[in-house]
Amino acid sequence: MLIEKAENYRAKVIDLLATEKLPTDDLPQTLGNFVVAKQGEDVIGVAGIEIYDGYGLLRSVAVSAAYRGKGIANQLLDNIERLAAAKLLREIYLLTETAPEYFSKKGYQKITRAQVPAEVQQSTEFSHVCPQSAIVMKKIL
Repeated sequence: MLIEKAENYRAKVIDLLATEKLPTDDLPQTLGNFVVAKQGEDVIGVAGIEIYDGYGLLRSVAVSAAYRGKGIANQLLDNIERLAAAKLLREIYLLTETAPEYFSKKGYQKITRAQVPAEVQQSTEFSHVCPQSAIVMKKIL
């Protein structure tokens, strides 16, 4: 398994996210802040971060069902957190409906939507893609 930048794998990233029922309509045109996990030519995992004035919004963390439980999500998340730190981001936010326990173990804490900086709240993820029922979490880098 290999982790690499996602720019050349947009179609495969969209296929994986669609299979995992994650939003694809608002993906950035270029995936410069996304990474993929590859097995051979197959994209088996993805994670990305959107940047808003010193804050990051973690999004599109997904691993193909056949490859779960092998630490791939951990490697993807580690790569994204290193990228965020290299870009001098102070905090990472995320929305999740299915994995709050996983992210809690990774140092993310549940917060309210009101605690999210206005810059991040303007993102499509916050404004209309993710439902109000999604759990909001934050990690200070």
